[in-house]
Amino acid sequence: MNPKISILIANYNNGVFITTAINSVLIQTYTNWEIIIVDDCSTDNSIEIISGFSQNDERIKLVRNTKNRGCGYTKHKCVQLATGKYCGFLDPDDSLERNALKEMFQAFEKNKNSSLIYSRINLCDENLNTICKSNYAIQINKPKSYLLEASGKVSHFAMFKLDLYKKTVGININLKKAVDQDLYLKLEEVGRLILVDKHLYNYRQHKGGISLNENVDKALAWNIKVRIDACERRDISIEKVIPKIIQDAKSIHEFYQNSSDYRLGSMLLKPIRFIKSKFIKYK
Repeated sequence: MNPKISILIANYNNGVFITTAINSVLIQTYTNWEIIIVDDCSTDNSIEIISGFSQNDERIKLVRNTKNRGCGYTKHKCVQLATGKYCGFLDPDDSLERNALKEMFQAFEKNKNSSLIYSRINLCDENLNTICKSNYAIQINKPKSYLLEASGKVSHFAMFKLDLYKKTVGININLKKAVDQDLYLKLEEVGRLILVDKHLYNYRQHKGGISLNENVDKALAWNIKVRIDACERRDISIEKVIPKIIQDAKSIHEFYQNSSDYRLGSMLLKPIRFIKSKFIKYK
């Protein structure tokens, strides 16, 4: 029998979307999976919806935080509860393509020394209609490092080996954003990162997105933090990373300038100026 895959969902007030996320796992062609959902004290109808699924399928497990703890703590807890050989985070407002788990499992079988395998994403509107197929993710081969690449170069759907994750210090429970980037950086330190050149993840863009719209500034600031943390773990000079952060912000800004959401592209100018004022000294 194929090994179990743990699908990890950190939920907070995503009752309007989470049914689609769960259903996208239920229809997977790869059937040996579990869904671990940790709810961060939602105040909407999330618990009612999730409980309906978990009562009808023992593979779906729901755990609730005793108080609102944030994304880092909740995702860390998801991994703690996982029992699969492989784990992958599915955000509650997104969905998987039907063959996602099968494709990722097969990629792990071909790449035994990998710690993280990731795919490309479909950028979708609020109704999960595909806007475009993003090819932003790339294969990062040594001596290059994810630390010195733009953050989107590793993307969803990202699946990792649980035993190698346990060799790291784990997800930082104090992070409010940039949790995925923190995870990718740590997994790079224990194995290879491999790209599956297929669009297996549907990324929903909507006004409540944790890293979009008014959250752009905050997301970029947390991204700076996880990169600085990685520099300290790897004993690398922070000065080597700051120029890449500037480049990252610019590339994202240019991407959204040329997309249907020009307003979001314009908002990215503010964090670029902030980073320059804080980290770059001009002659």
